[in-house]
Formats: sequence, C-alpha cells, structure tokens
Amino acid sequence: MKRRELIILVGGALAWPLVARAQQGKRIARIGLFLPPLRNLEVEAFLAGLRDLGWVEGENVHVEYRDADGDNDRLPALATELVALDVDVLVTATTPGILAAHRATTRIPTVMIVGPDLVTLGLAASMAHPGGNITGQTQFVTEIAAKRLEILASLAPSMTRAGVLLQRGNPLNHSAMSAVAAAAQALKVELRPIEVDVPGTLESALSAVGSTSMDGLLITEANVFVTNSSLVAAVVDKCRVPSIAAPILASRGAVPVGYGVDFTAMFRRSAVFVDKILKGANPADIPIEQPTKLKTVVNLKTAKMLGVEISPAVLLRADEMIE
Repeated sequence: MKRRELIILVGGALAWPLVARAQQGKRIARIGLFLPPLRNLEVEAFLAGLRDLGWVEGENVHVEYRDADGDNDRLPALATELVALDVDVLVTATTPGILAAHRATTRIPTVMIVGPDLVTLGLAASMAHPGGNITGQTQFVTEIAAKRLEILASLAPSMTRAGVLLQRGNPLNHSAMSAVAAAAQALKVELRPIEVDVPGTLESALSAVGSTSMDGLLITEANVFVTNSSLVAAVVDKCRVPSIAAPILASRGAVPVGYGVDFTAMFRRSAVFVDKILKGANPADIPIEQPTKLKTVVNLKTAKMLGVEISPAVLLRADEMIE
C-alpha cells in the first residue's frame, strides 16, 4: 500500500504493562503497525488473524498505520511517532523495523511479524524466554538456507561455485553464511559471498556480481532484497545463472525459483502474539517462534527469459507456479 491513511477499529483489551488501566472500564486497545512497505495482502492477513481471535474492527481496537514506502531510513521516525501516541503494542517486521522499535522503546510490547534472529542481535535472551519487550516470529532458520542451496543445485547439476548475495554491513551476514556452509560442503560447492550496498546504485551492485565467477546464485534472507526486488531482478539478469531467493521474489519475477517462509501466513500468525499481549501477557515470557509453513514458488516466465531449465523435482514441489 502506498501511504494510505487507514483508520480501522479492531479490538480492546489491556496490554502489558497496562493492566492497571483495567479499573478505568472498557477501553479501545491501540496497535501501532509500521512496516518498510505496507502491502494490502499481508495487512489483510494480519487483520483476519485478529478477527479470528475476537478483535473486531469498529468495536474494540484502533490500528495506527505507518508506511515507510520502502525507505528504511524513515522507520526510526515512524517508531518514535507511534511510541509518542502511547500505543498498547507495536507491530513491525524486518531487521531495520525491529531495530527502530528497540531504539524507540523498551517499555511498549513489540511483536515481530517476521524478522531476524533476536538472540544473535542481542535483543533477546533466548528463543524460549526473550526477556525483554520484543517477541514474535523469526524467519531465520538454518534449514531454509540449506534447502535453498539444495534446490539451486538441482537447477544447476554441474554447479561447483555458488554466489551468495549479501547486503553489505548486515549484522546477520556471518549467520547467513554459516547457515549454508554445511550444505555447501555436503554438495561440494564453493561459496562465493557477494556484498552489495542496498539501497545503493544499481551500477555498483552489477559490478560486484559481474566480477564473481559462479554457476548459481543464492539470494540471502535480508528483507532489504524483498523491498528492492527490481535490483535483485537486475542482478539475476546480469548473472544469467540459475538463482533462488525468498518466495515473494519469485512471485514478482525477480528470480525463477523461490523457497522459504510464507509471509502472508506469518502476518496472520502474528495476531496470536498481539492477542496474548492485549490480554495481559508479558512479551518477555512469550517464546519466539520459527515459521512452520514454508513454500516453493516457480516462475516459469522468468526461467524462460533467463534460459534456466526447471527440473521435474522442483516442479513437483512447487506450491505456486507462474506461467
């Protein structure tokens, strides 16, 4: 969604640490939702999840929307703005969104729809007991990165060198490379990390990949690649080798195959965390979850354009196929 003013009333109850307000009678709970880009399908999934739990728009919740329009530099100001409104719970996604929320408040409960490994970033004590004001769902799962490389190998059976596209300066780059290293060793594939500035100039990104010899390209889980899908598409077109990334990038035609978390399902699931908090639960005690629903998207149109042949094994595992 492009900077739309959405005023939606959805559910009222008491958010931690606001239990004392119960004495004031029924009130309308306020949710502050801010995202790098607000997308209709995902926001509707979140609202549907709330409705499933009894939070009915127009009756007991008001949602304050803030849209960064793909500009991560705007996220800190949006988080600060929502904190100033004293919302009962913040809801956001991606590493920049979570970092913005953390810097803005350690008091207001924050739900991560989808995002980084909070333990690695030092924002949670453990997955089982976060210990702070942030909980939610992480998209960082070692098995996903390993499976992506396996699928990439089936797209390029003779692959011996795989490029790994990373956002320069991302604090999770080391974890991303470690996650895929074991699979690479088993497949006898040499990993070649390629760091690019995102956001940054297309020319510098193309120069970085152009100087790297590879038989296949794996795009890492950094959400900045999702919000800059046109840059990913240009990089993939420049490489002209089989490539794989998050499912949403395959849906947009940036890569021929996508494998990973179902973002829409995670948006819907995040309502469960909001529900618990609005009913008085402490986010410090709500375990961080890993995704349970994964999907494979095959974009035959993009594959044909790039001259990439999709193996029967990959076609059989596809949950969504774009022709």
